[in-house]
Amino acid sequence: MRMRLAGILSTCFGLGFFPVAPGTVVSLAAVFCYLSLPVFQNLPVFVVAIVLASITGVWSGGVMEEKYGEDPSIVTIDELAGQWVALAALPATPLVGMLGFLFFRFFDIAKPGPVDRAQRFPGGWGIMADDLLAGLFANLSVHAVLTAASLLHIVLPL
Repeated sequence: MRMRLAGILSTCFGLGFFPVAPGTVVSLAAVFCYLSLPVFQNLPVFVVAIVLASITGVWSGGVMEEKYGEDPSIVTIDELAGQWVALAALPATPLVGMLGFLFFRFFDIAKPGPVDRAQRFPGGWGIMADDLLAGLFANLSVHAVLTAASLLHIVLPL
């Protein structure tokens, strides 16, 4: 029962079994949820969703590692939580969604410095930490783009 529940949650209800780039598929699903579910525009509610996904990911990712080894690719709840961090406290527009997605995937795949080190934490902590940090870097990057555009008087189609 424990392994079954961990499998359902850690794979985002099976999206982790997508045959090509499951992490990217879940990131896209996270952006879609953010843009289409008005409840996520309420920042406190969205933060609670991120925290719950993160706690669930630490537990379920750790359980899945027992069966599948270190950071199995089917575990994609880390991409869900990380992508949501990338979008937190930003306007819910298609442009911001696209920027958040691109920056998050970049930081998640490239794993610069601290992001790479964060994935070395043991068990589910490592699975989640690098994506949450990649999400933070992505969020800051989107904020920087929006701020730079504003300072340069560039009107973005928000």
